[in-house]
Amino acid sequence: MSFQVKEPILVIGLGGIGSKLAVQARDALDSDCLVISNDKKDFAENASIHVSTDSIVNPSVQLIRGSTCKVADEIEAKISDYSTVVLMSNLAGKAGSAMAPVVSEICDKAGKGLVSFAIMPFKYEKDRIFNSGVALKRVRENSECTIVLDNDSLLDSNPDLNSKACYDIANSAIMHVVKSLKISDISNETSVLTTSKGGQNMEDSLRDSLKMLYGNASPSSVKRSMLYVVGASNIPVGIINSITSLTSGILNDSNSQIDMTSSLEHSKVVMLSSVQGMTKFDNYDPLGIIPRKDTLDWDMPDSSIDCELDLYQIE
Repeated sequence: MSFQVKEPILVIGLGGIGSKLAVQARDALDSDCLVISNDKKDFAENASIHVSTDSIVNPSVQLIRGSTCKVADEIEAKISDYSTVVLMSNLAGKAGSAMAPVVSEICDKAGKGLVSFAIMPFKYEKDRIFNSGVALKRVRENSECTIVLDNDSLLDSNPDLNSKACYDIANSAIMHVVKSLKISDISNETSVLTTSKGGQNMEDSLRDSLKMLYGNASPSSVKRSMLYVVGASNIPVGIINSITSLTSGILNDSNSQIDMTSSLEHSKVVMLSSVQGMTKFDNYDPLGIIPRKDTLDWDMPDSSIDCELDLYQIE
């Protein structure tokens, strides 16, 4: 099944990276924007909700999450007038992994159609992998559809890139999907977003996108793919026919679609693939394979809250 985007739309950005993506998505969708962060520097001129951690300078994920729960009523009031919420979160960062489970749950309980974009960490960010896995599992549970981009598999396909270049490529790929939300079908299942760097020929770009996809999920789990051909107006028709035939042969003709997008950027491929079953992100949380019905602490994510006890807060 496909998710139907309904207006009015609210884009919510969590933390630093999420807020920057939300502003771009707001402009692309001609929608409203809300930034939620524990750092006021992320707010700029946008509507915002400050998650205060009081005097703690370097708060933990659990403390930020507990502080987000304190402003849940304010978040619920902000989203009340909207039919669809687009959530932007960098689960490699503290703010994103802390707030995403809470905000997505608020949207779910309010009956909003939630489209969640989640960016996963590089594998060398070992201290962030567990929290990102926990957050993603809850976000997927609360969302109508979840679109995941893995920084680590992008770097594996392009080991010569620095982290900033990876972020720029990832953000660009996300914006291509955001711009298509009103005109293209988005699967209700979890989707993996893959792409390549610019400046390659189209066959190499497609190869890198597929390599990135199969680094996240097994080929048998891919159920449907949307191929965005960026810079289509500058690409010979014969080459487009070639990659269309190649994609159909790999992904099954009935389950692949091509979307031609004109752009001033370098020509490249952006692929959005819906998957069923396990992905590599399920291994980020060692306890993630336990079904929800057998999980005792599902209703409340691991949070640090003030219980008004006469004890010092240790963070």
